[in-house]
Amino acid sequence: MRVVITGSSSGLGRAVTSDLLARGHEVWGWARSDQSAFADLHRGRFRHTQVNVGAWNEVQAAAAVIAAEWPSVDALICAAGSIGEVAPALEADPVRWAETVDVNLNGTFHPIRALHGHVRSSSHRGKIVCFSGGGATQPRPRFSAYGVAKTAVVRLVETIAAENPAAAFDINAVAPGAIATPMLDEVIALGPERAGAAEYAAALRAKTAGSAPAERALALLRWLLSAESDGITGRLLSAPWDPWPTLGQHTADLATSDCFTLRRITPADRGRDWGAPPA
Repeated sequence: MRVVITGSSSGLGRAVTSDLLARGHEVWGWARSDQSAFADLHRGRFRHTQVNVGAWNEVQAAAAVIAAEWPSVDALICAAGSIGEVAPALEADPVRWAETVDVNLNGTFHPIRALHGHVRSSSHRGKIVCFSGGGATQPRPRFSAYGVAKTAVVRLVETIAAENPAAAFDINAVAPGAIATPMLDEVIALGPERAGAAEYAAALRAKTAGSAPAERALALLRWLLSAESDGITGRLLSAPWDPWPTLGQHTADLATSDCFTLRRITPADRGRDWGAPPA
């Protein structure tokens, strides 16, 4: 496969990149930092472009470079992201808050917007995978900007899937779970005073959990890039908690259900009768 991955220079993005290369795929990595040294280790199979995925003009230019070399892209993985502003929402710095939303949300939208045509041109069923994260399915105190952006990423994935029901590509979001990455180190460095006691403690637990959480996330990525997941689209899948290895047996049921999506819950959904809506 020919795969484009954003955020390929560090963290989970680098782990995914290394895993793909180890399995014989060609990878084009986008990141703000220079990746020349890494490319020297993987001559011919790893190409790279220095790009800020939050800047549309840079993404357009980077996509044009890929189009000149690759007539099609088999998969796009959007792994670039940043914890950004950490503070109670009503005390957060508005500029840093907006910048955090920008890098996580626009940094996902821009590559999809620029490269979806190349993914559609794949001789296989194209795959787009976006990373969601903590704060997307429940409130994450002090991390409102990150959580809001990651929630929006899930809705973006659902919307693109709904707008393209007959397209020859699948687009899904992944919740990787807590993994020991530089992003996790950022949370630990903030300490319990800024990050919050619960968030800090969870980060410390994840730091000592070993490689198993990352391996589960990588395994889900491999599955989503494979033909086993063909036709499964517009979903948010949790690497550690969802039964994704068997979802290929339920593709038809999934297509008509709201499983693995973000939806509003009403009293009736929980077996409660709290009265009728106003007339």
